[in-house]
Amino acid sequence: MTLLVIGLGLWVAAHLFKRVAPGLRGPMGDKGKGLVALVIFGAVALMVVGYRAADYTHLWDRTGWSTPVNNILMVFALYFTSPGPKKGAIFYKLRHPMLTGTILWVIAHLLVNGDLASLVLFGGIGLWALLEIVVINRAEGDWEPNPKGTVAKDAMFFAISILLVGVIGYIHTFFGLTPFGG
Repeated sequence: MTLLVIGLGLWVAAHLFKRVAPGLRGPMGDKGKGLVALVIFGAVALMVVGYRAADYTHLWDRTGWSTPVNNILMVFALYFTSPGPKKGAIFYKLRHPMLTGTILWVIAHLLVNGDLASLVLFGGIGLWALLEIVVINRAEGDWEPNPKGTVAKDAMFFAISILLVGVIGYIHTFFGLTPFGG
């Protein structure tokens, strides 16, 4: 669990670095992007290793409805993290589509994973996403939405999201997980 918490801490620190410490981040220029990316990669590695190594501590059970709801939420989570909201006509006014998608991803995963390590991992990322929204809104103030796109773009990215849920779900089976029930 220690590696998981360290990974989460690095994830949050790397993502908030330019907003919390602009005086340190600014002089790094483009080279700082590589350093931040490296820290994020290391954070993900630590979170994965820490999550897989954590002892199982049961907190709640998966219900009969949680798996299909998880899968529906995952379609929307992937859609919101795609270019769809920025290029489409339905959600083009949404200020933080990627962070919204992250929050949906968190909710989906907490519905079907009722253990302490999952609560720490997914809950931690969810809290980070909410914090990131607050920090960005305070730093940037008013915001202009993207120009309205087309419903065809929405449909295209939504269809791709459905396909990706299938592919990602299939990959999950290699780790002994059952994202589609059974």
